[in-house]
Amino acid sequence: MEVLRTISALRARLKGEGGVAFVPTMGNLHQGHLELMRIAREHAGCVVASLFVNRLQFGQGEDFDRYPRTFDEDCEKLGKAGVDVLFAPEEAELYPVLQEVTVNLPPIAEELCGASRPGHFRGMATVVLKLFNIVQPHYAVFGKKDCQQLHLVRKMVSQLDLPIAIVAGETVREADGLAMSSRNRYLTEAERLEAPRLHYNLEKVLLALAAGERDFRRLETEARQDLANRGWKVDYLEVREAESLARPGFSEPKLVVLGAAWLGKTRLIDNLEMNGF
Repeated sequence: MEVLRTISALRARLKGEGGVAFVPTMGNLHQGHLELMRIAREHAGCVVASLFVNRLQFGQGEDFDRYPRTFDEDCEKLGKAGVDVLFAPEEAELYPVLQEVTVNLPPIAEELCGASRPGHFRGMATVVLKLFNIVQPHYAVFGKKDCQQLHLVRKMVSQLDLPIAIVAGETVREADGLAMSSRNRYLTEAERLEAPRLHYNLEKVLLALAAGERDFRRLETEARQDLANRGWKVDYLEVREAESLARPGFSEPKLVVLGAAWLGKTRLIDNLEMNGF
């Protein structure tokens, strides 16, 4: 695996590649990331990963400084996963001057995770667009665990006419249902035992929906209350339309149940999808 640090070196390396699949990451990789690399390999002969902790998508008081940085471990994992090129720029390489040009996203970016993390998705979309312009991939792979992120990246690619196919990878879970996340390592031993409760409540709502329940507000309230009773601080837990992330209307679309909540000092997110009935 080649590790490249500059835009010019990466562009020179990729010049003439017939097919490129790209997986952007912030590092501290786990099995979920490696599954995205595997999916990327299915789509193109050259797999490029990036490793960059993007300051623009962290708000004031968030964990930018303490976000786990495990570069050597990540390189070893990516090499074993068969990644061809790792782009790992310094901050000054991607942001040599103040980034005044950013991506203006649709209003849904201010809901759900966007409501509690103002500006997060603008920062995410800005760096993703920069990386897309640098790598110029034919395919880009994102995990479904970050459901709102995936939705917004798809919207950006579609409306800005980028020649990139967005491929979604299923959420990879621990044996007890906890969605794999780089932030899981923040959890204490006791919190790790409690952490699957978020998935449990999402699944409970999903089962109720599958049984014909349509009182979305009641299901959401009960799930949030269960978490609160166990010491969680809930940002949101809601039923949405999977395609638009809007509140469900009178039709029977494909639905998704999304949740984000704090367990101690760790913010966990998860979602579960279901088809329309």
